[in-house]
Amino acid sequence: MTAETLNPRQASTLPYVKAWLYAVAALVFLMVIVGGATRLTDSGLSITEWQPLLGAIPPFTEAHWLEAFEKYRQIPEYQLVNKGMSLAEFKFIYWWEWAHRFLGRLIGLAFFLPFAYFAATGALTVKTALRCGALFVLGGLQGALGWYMVASGLVDRVDVSQYRLAAHLTLATAIFGAILWVAYGLGRSRSAPATGRQWMALLLVALVVLQVAAGGFVAGLDAGFGYNTWPLMDGALVPDGLLAVEPWWRNAFENAMTVQFNHRLLAYVIAVLAAAYAYVVQSRAGLRLLAAVLLQVALGIWTLLWAVPLWLGLAHQAGALLVLAAAVWNLHGELFTARVALKPVRA
Repeated sequence: MTAETLNPRQASTLPYVKAWLYAVAALVFLMVIVGGATRLTDSGLSITEWQPLLGAIPPFTEAHWLEAFEKYRQIPEYQLVNKGMSLAEFKFIYWWEWAHRFLGRLIGLAFFLPFAYFAATGALTVKTALRCGALFVLGGLQGALGWYMVASGLVDRVDVSQYRLAAHLTLATAIFGAILWVAYGLGRSRSAPATGRQWMALLLVALVVLQVAAGGFVAGLDAGFGYNTWPLMDGALVPDGLLAVEPWWRNAFENAMTVQFNHRLLAYVIAVLAAAYAYVVQSRAGLRLLAAVLLQVALGIWTLLWAVPLWLGLAHQAGALLVLAAAVWNLHGELFTARVALKPVRA
């Protein structure tokens, strides 16, 4: 593979571009955690409108708070679950959802403004500019998907669709991993997977993202609040009732028992594959990935046994992103070929 070359401007600004991408990744990390808090505190439906610009301004006067509260009182969640909620209780859930949306807006600005500056001043190679442009588009789609998720819980439901929640969480996780992938690769060239160990590294990244999606269904169905024993589940390694819903394929998405069982099973698969991979490759990145996976498995068991207290649920969600970061870094190391060359300055 021919290595991409950097001109002096691109070489000199490389540390700043990396720092920018890492900062955006940190903001995405924070947003995923706040998103988890909105789910665990049942705050996601407290703001019933999508106003990309005006929505950044929260209520300040008592009249504005009462107006927002009245809109919330019209949806099924209030009428069937939270009827009689006080204004103070409404403010608590409102601020969680507002913080989540505000972070989304902040990430958009934190990404676009430096991106526009770096691109306009020639600090980005063509490949990097295209990749960053794609990331910005994905971020916009994520915002639209977030509202699509919220809209599913405003009529005929007391909660958002688990399908849309899982999609929203998975896309956020994929964006986080993609930002890290671009940042890790700045100033370096990488090859396509060719060997067995490289394909295994890629498979581990894919499985971690799939596990996050499975966790989204667990969250969407509140499946973590049931079957709070381990290693047995409902008194058995393979409990009865996994195929109780018809047709059979809906169990993987709509049966809380099956959704939690699949999440457990996939965790075991990832742990075994990560251990086998680390044993074969004997690399620091592989060992770090295994350590992150085992820590996340232990954290998941702890969260389950304690019936998902808020702080543990958020720690488990943060752990998933750290596992993905380790998996992406390991894949980068497997595919790394050379540092990018510097273009000679013409006289």
